[in-house]
Formats: sequence, structure tokens, C-alpha cells
Amino acid sequence: MTDQDLYARFDLLRGAEDQKNELITEILRQLDKLTNDYQQMTLDYQREAQYNRDTQLRQLLIDGDGMVFGDQMIQKGELGGKEAANKLWNAIRDNVHQTMPSLTPEYKIVTRIYANLKGLATTLYYAGIVEKPTVVEEFARGFTGSKQLFDFVDVGSGKDRADDKIIEVFKLHLYNCHCRHIFFGCSHDNGYARLLEDLADQPGTGRITLMEGVPFERELSVLKSKYETTQFQNLFRTDKIKIYQQPGYGLQTTLPHQTHPSYSMPPPALPSPQQQPTTQSGSGLRYHVPPEPPSSNNKPNATPSPVLSNATSGSSNAPPALLKPATWASTTAAAAPLPALASPPPTPSPAIIPRNKYGQRVDPPSTYNKTESHRIRALKLCNLHYLRGDCPYDPCHHDHYYKISKSELATLQYVARMVPCQWGTECDDPKCIYGHRCPANYEGTECRFGAECNFPAEMHGVDGTVVRTTRVGKK
Repeated sequence: MTDQDLYARFDLLRGAEDQKNELITEILRQLDKLTNDYQQMTLDYQREAQYNRDTQLRQLLIDGDGMVFGDQMIQKGELGGKEAANKLWNAIRDNVHQTMPSLTPEYKIVTRIYANLKGLATTLYYAGIVEKPTVVEEFARGFTGSKQLFDFVDVGSGKDRADDKIIEVFKLHLYNCHCRHIFFGCSHDNGYARLLEDLADQPGTGRITLMEGVPFERELSVLKSKYETTQFQNLFRTDKIKIYQQPGYGLQTTLPHQTHPSYSMPPPALPSPQQQPTTQSGSGLRYHVPPEPPSSNNKPNATPSPVLSNATSGSSNAPPALLKPATWASTTAAAAPLPALASPPPTPSPAIIPRNKYGQRVDPPSTYNKTESHRIRALKLCNLHYLRGDCPYDPCHHDHYYKISKSELATLQYVARMVPCQWGTECDDPKCIYGHRCPANYEGTECRFGAECNFPAEMHGVDGTVVRTTRVGKK
């Protein structure tokens, strides 16, 4: 073997050694990178784990149109709102400690109550629970201001506004890793049954507790066995609000759902009777507060006395007259034979509903006669009997026996349309007797009521040109 052969073999070995060193160096470099990445991920994990422990949420979602706090707290206004918030916070804390003792005590309670605040205030006022509607607004303000994560949200009037918001927020938090439990206050409304039914067979129902105020409605009572349930004593009403007093003008009571039972209610799209207790549903209703509420002298006592008022008579400021207590003489007089019932002129229900190019319902124009309108109001005729032909109230405290003429019937229709329809311009009830646009604001005219008008902004300036019709089934 020559010297050249030896040098060649040495060069090969030296090249292999260099490659080995480069490989080892690259491996060490990769190890350093992986070690640094691992340490950073460990820090991130520890930081995230600590954050998750520190930001555990217990979410309360309450439909305030049906889950109504106790009368005594609401009557205290702002102080009552703070009291209700503190009691609710303590009730949730105690429930968590009793039912979930293994969970860390470091959690936050987030509460959202959604309601048509103006509608709720009007309902409680005419039920004799509060002296004036503003007390309920003060209560909501006190509730919201008591704790940083407590909010009483006014969704305004409109069909299913509270329901839609609650359902979306519910879905948002259901799979939120920070939200460990949801307390759901919805026992009064079958409208939530579909949501709960879809989730009943999925994992995670143990993270949902249904709160009971008024007894669970039929569809919800079927589902409640699949969820945890709780009832906080002396916090929410357990019975429906009974309405003994109605405003003299502008209160319409209809249902947004087939049932909305936190208030007992007549059939959908019908006004409530003036003497029988009725109930109001919250989110879908439109309520109207008279400019000046009746004085405290006319307010019902702790046990409300029925009052007599006419939904279409008198001015909106007129306080309702209290009924006299029942006596034997009045009882026997009431049992006396009544005159023959006056049959209203035939008013067949239209098979179609006129609509403008925007799809809004169009009421036919009518002429306003102030003197005649006041005279018709003073007659205290039953709108349902004369305009719909199907008054459901027995006894009804409005006149069914007056022989009404066609011109008087037209005036009565105008008076009834001074009350805005709860369904607004989307109403598809061919027998609806209420207004779908402000009668004082037809095209080209300014509404004479201005900001005090009972009709919302979207029911002003409605185009009265009919371009199509909607056919509906017989009601």
C-alpha cells in the first residue's frame, strides 16, 4: 500500500468524522429548540390553566317577562333591585356549594335578565302591584347597578325578542370552556321546549339547571326530568300575575306564543276582559302607559279590587272607576233576565290581507270625527262582539245589546284601530280589529301625538298603496 492510498483512506475517515460531528451538532440544535418550545408550551399551559381556574363562570339566563321577582322587592324600586340581586347571588352560591362541592370556589356569577321592561312595568302597574310604572324601571336599574356582572336588559317590544336573545346567548355559553354551568329561568314558556328537547340526549345536560318560578308548562314539564331543576324560595313569583285593572286607552293583550303562562291570558289576538283577571305575556307584547297614571287613591290595595274601565272609551288620562263590592241586591239584579242580544251587522272576515310593496299590512283609510268618536266610546260597546263577532268573556262588562248602525260600526272600528296591533305590520289575522299603522299619521300628515304616540316608529309613515295581498286560512 502506497502513501497515497493511506492519505486517501485518511481523507475518507476524516470526511465521515466531519459528517458525524455535523449530525451531532444538528441534533443538539434541534434538541435545544424542542426544549425551548416545550418550556414555552408548559408556561402557556400553566398560564391558561390558571386563567381557566380564575375565570370559571356560572351563567344565569332569565326570561324576565315570565320569571318575575316577588312583589315586595319590586315595590321598593331601586333598593328592591339591589336586594333581589343580592338574594339571587346568594341563592346561586348556595346551590353551587350543595350540588357541585368538588368545583373550585373561585368562580364568577354572570346574570342576564331579558325583558320587555315597558310592558312588564305596565302589567305590574295595572295589576296593582306598583304605584307607577317607573318603579319597575328603578328596580331594573338597581338590579343592574348592584353587581358588575348582573344586567337587566330591556329588549323593547316585539315578538319573541327576549326569547331569541336568550336562546342565542344560551348557545354561546353552552360550549364555552369557561362556563361551567348554566341556570336557565324559563319555566313559564313552552317556546324554549324545542331548544331543550334538542339538547336532552346530548352530553352536557348535567351542566344545565332549569329554574322554576311559576310551575313548568306542559311541554317543559315533560323535559324537566332530563335536567337538573331548582326553585329559589321567596325570590320569584310562583303564581301568575292577575290583571284587575286595565288602562283606559291603548293596552292590548295578545300572545307571542301559544302559551306564555307567567300571566293568565285570553285567546290570542283578543283584548283582556275589563273585570276578569287576565295575564300578560312579556316579550312579544306591546304595552302603552297613559301619560298620567291614576292617582294613588284609585290604586288597588294589597288585595286588588276589580276595577271597571273601557279599553276604547275616555281619554288616556281618565282614572278607572272602582267597582262597588258585590251585594245580595246586586247579585239578584245581575241574575235578572237580559234583553235580547243585539246581533252585530254582518262583518265577514276577509280571505286576504292587503299589503304594500314592503310587505306591510295596510289598513283601509277612515275618516276621524272627534265628536262621534267620543260618543261611541261613551257607549262602552264590546269591540269583540261587534267587530269580531266572537266575544269569549262571560260575563262581559261591555254592551252587547246596542243596535249599532253601519256608520257607528265604522266609527267603532276607527276607535279600535287607535290601539296598535301587537304583531305590527306583519299581522296576518284577517279578523284583527287593531291598528297596523298610526291613524293620525297617514301619508303626508304629521302625527299629532308626537313622541307620546302609542304607535311605535315603524308603524308611522306606512305606505298605503296596496300592491299585493296575503291569503290566509279561516280564523
